[in-house]
Amino acid sequence: MSPAELFHDDGSVPYRFCPRCGGGLVPKVVFAHDPPRLVCSACGFVFYLDPKVAAGAICRMDGGIVLARRGIEPGYGLWVYPGGYVDRGESLEEAAVREAREEVGLEIRLTGLVNAYSYPGRPVIVVVFAAEVIGGALTRGGLETLEAQVFPDTAIPWGDLAFRSTTDALREYLAGRVRPVTARID
Repeated sequence: MSPAELFHDDGSVPYRFCPRCGGGLVPKVVFAHDPPRLVCSACGFVFYLDPKVAAGAICRMDGGIVLARRGIEPGYGLWVYPGGYVDRGESLEEAAVREAREEVGLEIRLTGLVNAYSYPGRPVIVVVFAAEVIGGALTRGGLETLEAQVFPDTAIPWGDLAFRSTTDALREYLAGRVRPVTARID
């Protein structure tokens, strides 16, 4: 964790109280080789601010790629492939399949792994799969999606993509850099 993630711009910390005992959290170096961590001043609990994991799927349909226009921040109004956070106890593959169903109404089968993306100073690790559509109907899914659309490979809205990982994954996918998926969802 970088010092930028530990402190807000005003010098305050993002969390103030220990989730175990309610004591005050203070920045402290726990091990000499590590950056400062939030440590409870009462019980000594170390509150690690670990990254979140998200899973997504680049879905091939009708000769193009399915993208959703985001209905939430960050990236409101911009385009992404279906994806979102992995729930505790859920596999990456299950999360990618669930997010496609929730966000764009499609049932998918994962066909490969595009890549995993992480960037300095960013708290999210994004794992992106390639997928084929096996059912459902393309639709706007709930409050998180303003609209869903199939874009031909030559008409991807590159200037209106939500995240760096969206751009990087689409470029790798279109370049054919997809690895076989070894895990199965049954």
